[in-house]
Amino acid sequence: MLKKVPDWLKNKYTIAFLSFAIWVSFFDQNNFFNQYNFFKELRVLQKDKDYFVKELTKTRQELYDLTSNPVTLEKFAREQYFMKKDNEEIFVFEIK
Repeated sequence: MLKKVPDWLKNKYTIAFLSFAIWVSFFDQNNFFNQYNFFKELRVLQKDKDYFVKELTKTRQELYDLTSNPVTLEKFAREQYFMKKDNEEIFVFEIK
């Protein structure tokens, strides 16, 4: 049976290298399966980061508009907090 095995597979260095490669590939802490899961998690976190960066940019622009333009500030106060002037009445219509 050992006569059918090629000579390069009988070499102790080849056996050691193959054993090491199998160990690192499948049984080590950083095996292929863990690396794939880390890669998937990284993609999800990058999408989340892109979303939050976009929202942060939008929020900064709104803050700049609110602090620099009194018309925008009044519009924001009326829409978000239903504020009114003394001689006005506000009617809120809810659409269901």
